[in-house]
Amino acid sequence: MKTYLSKYTNYIVFLILLLILIVIKIINPSFVKSVSYLSFDLYQKVFVKKKESDVVIVDIDEKSLGKFGQFPWNRTVFAKILDQLNTSNPKAIGFDIFFTEKDKQSPEAIIKSYNLIPSDTSKLQNLKGPDEIFAEKLKETKSIIAVLGSNIPSHTNYDRKAKARFLSKGGEPKNFTYSYPHSIGSLEILEKNVKGLGSISFLDQLDGIIRSLPLVVKLDNKLYPTMGLEMVRVGSKQKNIYIELNEIGIQRISARPYKIDTDPNAIIWIQYKKSSKNQYISASDVYEGNFNNEFFKDKYVLIGASAQGLFDLVKTPLGKTIPGVEVHANVIENIIDKSYLIRNPNTYLFELLFSLIIALATFILSQKIKPKLSLSIFFGNILLIVIIGFYTYRFRSELVDISYPIFIVTLTFLVGLYFRFIEENKIALLNLQKEAKLLKERELAANVQKSLFPDISKFENFIFAKNVPARDVSGDYFDVVRSNKEEYFFTLADVSGKGIKAGMYMAKASSIFRTLTNLKFPLEKIVYGVNNELVEAKFKGMFVTAVFGKLNIVTGEMVFINAGHESILIFDKNKKYDYIKSDMPPIGIVKYFTESMVKSSSINIKDKTFVVYTDGVTEGYLKNGEELGAEGVQNIISDINDITPKNIVEGIEEKLNWGAEKLRDDITCMAINIENTDLIKK
Repeated sequence: MKTYLSKYTNYIVFLILLLILIVIKIINPSFVKSVSYLSFDLYQKVFVKKKESDVVIVDIDEKSLGKFGQFPWNRTVFAKILDQLNTSNPKAIGFDIFFTEKDKQSPEAIIKSYNLIPSDTSKLQNLKGPDEIFAEKLKETKSIIAVLGSNIPSHTNYDRKAKARFLSKGGEPKNFTYSYPHSIGSLEILEKNVKGLGSISFLDQLDGIIRSLPLVVKLDNKLYPTMGLEMVRVGSKQKNIYIELNEIGIQRISARPYKIDTDPNAIIWIQYKKSSKNQYISASDVYEGNFNNEFFKDKYVLIGASAQGLFDLVKTPLGKTIPGVEVHANVIENIIDKSYLIRNPNTYLFELLFSLIIALATFILSQKIKPKLSLSIFFGNILLIVIIGFYTYRFRSELVDISYPIFIVTLTFLVGLYFRFIEENKIALLNLQKEAKLLKERELAANVQKSLFPDISKFENFIFAKNVPARDVSGDYFDVVRSNKEEYFFTLADVSGKGIKAGMYMAKASSIFRTLTNLKFPLEKIVYGVNNELVEAKFKGMFVTAVFGKLNIVTGEMVFINAGHESILIFDKNKKYDYIKSDMPPIGIVKYFTESMVKSSSINIKDKTFVVYTDGVTEGYLKNGEELGAEGVQNIISDINDITPKNIVEGIEEKLNWGAEKLRDDITCMAINIENTDLIKK
């Protein structure tokens, strides 16, 4: 069990982390909502629309305040504005304003303010007050006044009722709508004379941005439509609002001919268009009649404030601050052209499932494939999330949260990378340990191999050879064995391949050669024996190119065999160069059945120098990056004044072993000249 947990710790930790992230998403605390809002706002900023509107806003702006004075104004001002608007026959007129107190210029307010006695106020009492005048104008128009949900009871005892009649199918809407225990509205005389009462209640947002609002709310246990929906109902000359429900809540709200799909709590998400100054007209201009009648004809008219001092400004997902009345204008437009946004439970479930699947895929792939590729998978998954989110918004008007899935995928990917880093570190540490052990073994093998090379220094007057390995262990070999005072066996060989395996193969060949030469066998029999032993050794795919020889230092007679090796270089005192090519294949490939299969050659080198080397010499790199070649060997020899075997070999080595970090191949060279056959005494 302990081993299992240790093996799959990364997956267990990941699954726990993923479970925590999913649970957090299900609980959906405020900070998670804030993350989701980032993507919802981004959609609107990317696809912001600029279009003509069916809604006109009569603006209580700085210009109007300058004309009519401090707000609130006398109700006769609004009465005059209504008179002017009615000449253009708008579809509906909505007030995003409360008229909660009696007009301060009403007869009652003037009598009370100046402490007038009844005998002095008889004519004044018979005058119509501004509220009455305004109420009459409201009755003559298709007007809607705002109501607002409140947790505190208002000072009036007026029993307010919605103007719209609600019809429901499939359940009781009050069980699902947002609810306020009380409502705030305008004077009873005004509300009694309007065609509609519309809620201007917004949902509380932590960042103050208005993204959504309920189309229907419950105030004081009564249902009210939002301002935008009530405007559409009145403008369409409908009395009823239809609410369809299913088992999870409200599904659809209709004010013929418009049908609006909502979430279970009757909420729609507003799609904002780009603000346009052409949609606004100053209240003072309407009052004065300074407008074209076509400007309001068959339009929805909202009366609200943009003046800074009236504090009716809100933030939108577009990153702009707009008057609150423009929010209701956008709601009306969304209902009319069905451009509102959808955020339903099925989308929420899809986000959870999709986040789970893509996080699993990202983590598992990060553990299985190379880090570079896993990075591509990560960015590919992020791109997939973004494409799905933008596609569903653009073509289905649905809000899919991409921020939290991106957060989940990023976090799980980083966790995956962390565990991958830990795992790679472990592997790297093990590899370092293995490399250190292997290096030690190679150093040991190199030391063992060096012990196999003969001490050539005693023969260096007439036979000299040297091996410079390209790596720790060389695949080249040379040997000199004294048979008697006058005769010497020698060999120089190159094993195919490099490294420890080549070194082992070389050691096998050298041991056989030394054993057979000590038995004083003829050269042909020695080569015959070495070949067959190597074939039997079964070093798969390996062979040896070699030059074998037997030299009489008194007579100068040499018998030699070139088994697939580089051409042998012979030159005289005048430095006339000749090459003797190989006339046999390498040894260790096929078994010899008789000694007659081994072909030897003879030469007298009394006045000549015999040079043999491996391909590491001719193919070795010079400082200028070119290969030395056979001609390069000749040039080195030509530059030597005192021709001795040692000078030749060391001259070649010096030219090739010039300080490069790594040699191209092992450098092995042997030279024989019997002009001086004295053994060096030690």
